[in-house]
Amino acid sequence: MGFFRLISLLPLWALYLVTDFVFLVGYYVIRYRRKIVGENLAFAFPEKSAKERRRIERKFYRNLTDSFAETIKLYTMSSEEINRRFVIRNPHIIKDRLDKGEIVLGLAAHFFHWEGQTLAFKAAVDTRLETVYHRVTNQFFDNLMKEIRGRFGGTLVDKDDFTRNYLKNRNVPRLIGLAADQRPHQAETKYVTTFMNRETYFYEGPEKMAKRYGLAAVYADVQKPKRGHYIYTYQLVENPPYTDSPAQSITHKFIELTEKNIRAYPELYLWSHNRWR
Repeated sequence: MGFFRLISLLPLWALYLVTDFVFLVGYYVIRYRRKIVGENLAFAFPEKSAKERRRIERKFYRNLTDSFAETIKLYTMSSEEINRRFVIRNPHIIKDRLDKGEIVLGLAAHFFHWEGQTLAFKAAVDTRLETVYHRVTNQFFDNLMKEIRGRFGGTLVDKDDFTRNYLKNRNVPRLIGLAADQRPHQAETKYVTTFMNRETYFYEGPEKMAKRYGLAAVYADVQKPKRGHYIYTYQLVENPPYTDSPAQSITHKFIELTEKNIRAYPELYLWSHNRWR
């Protein structure tokens, strides 16, 4: 851990020099997941030319490698710099509900930079954040990510322990951050619908939880005005009571907002994630 902490003390521009080199090697030499990314973009944007999609592809890989530098820097980045680089808009949508003793579901998609948003929320808005995460196979890097994600308080809950933890703490007000565009495993309960022009499976859990327990669902629109700077704009997906709410209304609204965000900033979505396999 000490090595990464030391590296994290370097200025971000210096870390970008390293990840610029990683981009060149990964994109042009190793060609990391180029086939998957190309196929995903072709399905998502059939109306765009091959040249336009290739431009999005290169920008995506630059954002991907930039995220390596930004994640390492978050290990030691001050709260002041985090709040300057990772700006949260409309935090009252969540903060007001937490102050009333409510639990809020934060439905996130795989946009850059999700780690920055997590720390920015805790540093600038409220530490009552529960982040649901997938354990990294490598124990060293799993511990490293826990240290980074655990800064400024909050709690981390392994995906496999989520249901048990929720029932144990169902009266504790907090924002629960979920990656709602994660591809469900074969054995898990799922719902199929169209997402970016392809048949796609979604977890039913967030929808069922929100409506069973009367939880508001919130989405964060993501923008990247310049390198190393992000804006997250919170907006309400749906709010209880859900008495007359159509089936899968939360999931459909989440998909609508995510697709809108992707079409506005396609280079920010994680296309190397094999979402449609």
